[in-house]
Amino acid sequence: MSAMQECKSLEKCLSEGQVVDRNWLKAKGFSRPRVDYYVRSGALQTVARGLYRKPGPLLKWEHIVYSLQEMGYKVHVGGRSALELQGMAHYLPLQGVKTLALYGVHRLPAWLDRINLPFKFEHHHLTLFKSMPESAITTRPFGHWDWLICYATPELALLEMLAELKTKVDFDTVDKFFESASFLRPELVRELLLACTNVKAKRLFLWFSDRYDHPWKKVLDITGVHLGSGKRMIIKGGALDKRFQITVPKDFVNGSEHFF
Repeated sequence: MSAMQECKSLEKCLSEGQVVDRNWLKAKGFSRPRVDYYVRSGALQTVARGLYRKPGPLLKWEHIVYSLQEMGYKVHVGGRSALELQGMAHYLPLQGVKTLALYGVHRLPAWLDRINLPFKFEHHHLTLFKSMPESAITTRPFGHWDWLICYATPELALLEMLAELKTKVDFDTVDKFFESASFLRPELVRELLLACTNVKAKRLFLWFSDRYDHPWKKVLDITGVHLGSGKRMIIKGGALDKRFQITVPKDFVNGSEHFF
């Protein structure tokens, strides 16, 4: 059944845990009076103004992300969150996910800030590609219904973090992830680097690739990857890497370098 087909039964068209708004319900054939009746009768709970769910289990972040996807928002779990949740972190907070990084080119709905949840979402409005390669996104099943949640692949997630890298702390964090990135797929890395329009992210990706020299790096073909021209100051007061023309923290280089 497509999202625009009418549904006669709330029970059949709305899964337990899924959050929907009035527009979604209207598209399914549920009028405003009918929705109000469901709320009064307890068949629907009000999550926030204009936002509803069937009474059920405690809301998890996966419920919200899946619901956003079902409502037409093209978002994915990305950056650091994608790396941690796909096993590239040495640890996760004992209390579980507290902050989740969502990436997408469109603005997320304001109701995300109105829901009382034990976690929060960080929206990253980031454009790395004119057209993102389909292979950049993967899915993981969640829950009884095996809902498919969209995640950045580790290769994309690293590029996302590099595009937003601004401080020495950011540099240290990415460095730890690259140290664990021994399993990246060189074909996908090449595809992303060729399609990526962010010169800073590409130069940093290749710099970290050289730093750790994982097996995939030895077969990575960067022919045709455009790295722009001129110097890029990534870390203020850092050391200039002459190959990629970027500044990196002084404690990440050996020997004498030019600083600016």
